[in-house]
Amino acid sequence: MCGIVGYVGHRDAQQVIIKGLKRLEYRGYDSAGIALLNKGLNVYKKKGKVSELEEYLKGKELASTIGIGHTRWATHGEPNDVNAHPHYSSSKKLAIIHNGIIENYSSLKQELINKGHSFTSETDTEVLIHFIEDIQENNHCALDEAVRLALTKVVGAYAIVIMSLEDPNLLIAARKGSPLVIGVGKNEYFIASDATPIIEYTNEVVYLNDFEIAVINDDKLKIKTVEDAPMTPYIQKLEMELEAIEKGGFDHFMLKEICEQPRSIKDCLRGRLDSQSGRLVLGGIREYVNKLANADRIIILACGTSWHAGLVAEYMFEEFCRIPVEVEYASEFRYRNPIVREGDMVFAISQSGETADTLAAIELAKSKGATIFGVCNVVGSSIARASHAGSYTHAGPEIGVASTKAFTAQLTVLSMICLIVAQKKGTITDQKFHEMLVELENIPAKVEKTLKLNDQIREIAYTFKDATNFLYLGRGFNFPVALEGALKLKEISYIHAEGYPAAEMKHGPIALIDEEMPVVFIATRDSSYEKIVSNIQEVKARKGRVIAVVTEGDKLIPDMAEFTIEVPAVQETLMPIVSVIPLQLLSYHIAVMRGCNVDQPRNLAKSVTVE
Repeated sequence: MCGIVGYVGHRDAQQVIIKGLKRLEYRGYDSAGIALLNKGLNVYKKKGKVSELEEYLKGKELASTIGIGHTRWATHGEPNDVNAHPHYSSSKKLAIIHNGIIENYSSLKQELINKGHSFTSETDTEVLIHFIEDIQENNHCALDEAVRLALTKVVGAYAIVIMSLEDPNLLIAARKGSPLVIGVGKNEYFIASDATPIIEYTNEVVYLNDFEIAVINDDKLKIKTVEDAPMTPYIQKLEMELEAIEKGGFDHFMLKEICEQPRSIKDCLRGRLDSQSGRLVLGGIREYVNKLANADRIIILACGTSWHAGLVAEYMFEEFCRIPVEVEYASEFRYRNPIVREGDMVFAISQSGETADTLAAIELAKSKGATIFGVCNVVGSSIARASHAGSYTHAGPEIGVASTKAFTAQLTVLSMICLIVAQKKGTITDQKFHEMLVELENIPAKVEKTLKLNDQIREIAYTFKDATNFLYLGRGFNFPVALEGALKLKEISYIHAEGYPAAEMKHGPIALIDEEMPVVFIATRDSSYEKIVSNIQEVKARKGRVIAVVTEGDKLIPDMAEFTIEVPAVQETLMPIVSVIPLQLLSYHIAVMRGCNVDQPRNLAKSVTVE
């Protein structure tokens, strides 16, 4: 969640770090800070945006070729200047930035207080750097050894970078449960929470693994484990391009990413599907198709928007593969005693591949003998590496906090996996299989057509921008779309919204409906069409204001609804990839009209890397 940037080399460190922190703003944060070696180890930090930190830095002597920077999302201690990172050690000879939570910080803090340490902040991070320095002084050891010894006693999750007043070429980084990537340049190194601050300078990176410590000193990178075992750095090539993380003329990243969906879905399909030859191949799961086809059960683990994609996948797998599916909130999965068997297939869905709850849940499932399939967007991410197999969505970088193109790409990948398994299992006819391939190939064009409704949807948004509540209702495959539409509106416009199966309306939510209540129906023509028409009539009878997403050419619902949005006809199981597009646009335009920060909504972070 927090953003981490570190640099050592020949460039102006302050410029590299500030630019990097701006690249990481999408992760969500409440304060920002930077530490530089310049006539001392100097820390500058401010509550608020990176722009406020920049203003604070004006007029200060900042020349340095080594530094660390941080954007904080508060866990321990309220957002303020004091709790912002970086934090000093007791002597102020060390500075640290940290993403994660040190769970045993309270007992460590008391131990240090008993030794005479005093603390200026409420954070667990300040305790950690004091603890590291205390170990270094008591053991008379090098800083990297003190870091290693400290991390053997730390409970929790962390991604840390440390610099020292006494060694002007040294950066030490370590991770457990929070991502860190190291960019390898020519006589320079970059450290960041993800690759976005790095790609401007190098396409060669090392993804640090859990329990690994990186020591950068004198233009050399060495990696060892917390158990002091040396590791050989594995350098990978970044596939990301700089233009992918720029707005490209759009007002917001969210709108750009909504409009990129025809391309991102096409990229997801490219090289995998060819309807003319009947070819559908996902190399990442090839070795496990038989095991999937013979599975007694599939468990899907995810959070937020990815959980909604998992719900759609549940419908798909049960429809075509006839395999029982359970969709679990990863955040709840390991806090009960779940029944996981060796034959279970577990799908972990995550845009970032770094979601802490999902990572913890799959580790639990792995420990019980389950096979893990990762469905992620970010190449080299922790979930991708922790999985036995899986598929990347290839949606490209998603900067907007509210996930859009990641959702439709996840649905596209899950659809392909489902069809491969169904064909292997013999639960889908050849004719139906071919029909589905053709439908998938046509999806990008249908999404493109749906995006042309933008102006109409903007007008609808203007009508409802001052609403205080929304209901979203759908049936069957469109029920998860109702949940996703409500989530999008909540996330970026701060309007209370709830999604329900349309039939559940009579079991409580109908009490809320009056002439002020907008009710969004996902009412495309499918096997539940007649039922949802009845639900619309029930809302109209109570003077609810109906906005309906319908299939092109619908003659019935437009006579009942106050507003209708017509989307192209799509096979029922794939309709969520298209029917969600108007809901993304509706939430976007309402948020803009309300003056909300669309790309960085309050209290939210792009990647939830702490529990």
